[in-house]
Amino acid sequence: MQKDYSTKKKRENFDKGKGFARANPARVPREGARAGACDAAPLEGGAVIGRNAVRELLRSGRAVDKLLVQSGEREGALVPLVGEAIARGIPVVETERRKMDMLAGHVPHQGIIAMAAEKEYVSVEDILKIAAARGEKPLVVIADGIADPHNLGAVIRCAEGCGAHGLIIPKRHAVGLTPVVTKASAGAIEHLAIAKVTNIAATVEKLKEAGLWIFAAEAGGSDFRETDMNVPAAIVLGSEGSGVSELVRKKSDFIVSIPMYGRVNSFNVSTAAAVLLCEAAYQQRKG
Repeated sequence: MQKDYSTKKKRENFDKGKGFARANPARVPREGARAGACDAAPLEGGAVIGRNAVRELLRSGRAVDKLLVQSGEREGALVPLVGEAIARGIPVVETERRKMDMLAGHVPHQGIIAMAAEKEYVSVEDILKIAAARGEKPLVVIADGIADPHNLGAVIRCAEGCGAHGLIIPKRHAVGLTPVVTKASAGAIEHLAIAKVTNIAATVEKLKEAGLWIFAAEAGGSDFRETDMNVPAAIVLGSEGSGVSELVRKKSDFIVSIPMYGRVNSFNVSTAAAVLLCEAAYQQRKG
């Protein structure tokens, strides 16, 4: 595929090291959440239950994927906890009591459960710094709405195995870093930088400004084998149901596809990730 290099802005920005203003101040040192007298410690599965335990988790500065609040219970002692979560940009989800009881293993949860991340997130800037430190062109994976934890874990394993410098996931409408994701990654999650962002489309724009080319994996695009990916690259993988979102697809520089020769019309997202990342990694190292 021929690329339009008539403008040198992207490459100039990349060569100058133009990146992102750090969104997060220095983190508070990671600490375990302490359990209160009537609360439980973090359960297997990353769930921290009860008001006191959730309060201490929020104070610790540890990454939190989301806060579950029992439907109709946003009052009294829960108000400041919900307010702090919202202020930190943590999604707050109203959840039926029956589901919360199951998550808590029927330990009294007092109407609130926090889902703590399996590892600390980094900034997108940090991912680009990893590539710079290695003296390599950035190779970044963007998971645009992957909902199945097994799929996300497998994508993480593929990304790390192919030498990608990091993975970007959205805060909402997608799975976070759960224990199932960790297990499915077969240990790769410990070696891959992962950023969690509020808006994938806005992040794509910033990556483009920083000199990266965006390759969206979608049907109807150019054959990935005929696409030059020997550039600072971000590969976008869409959700299991609807694929790459329309807005992100429009903002991408290229649409790439994997030719299919059988009766099915697409691969599982993690399989597609393996195919595309292997090709991108090969081209970057060969080039």
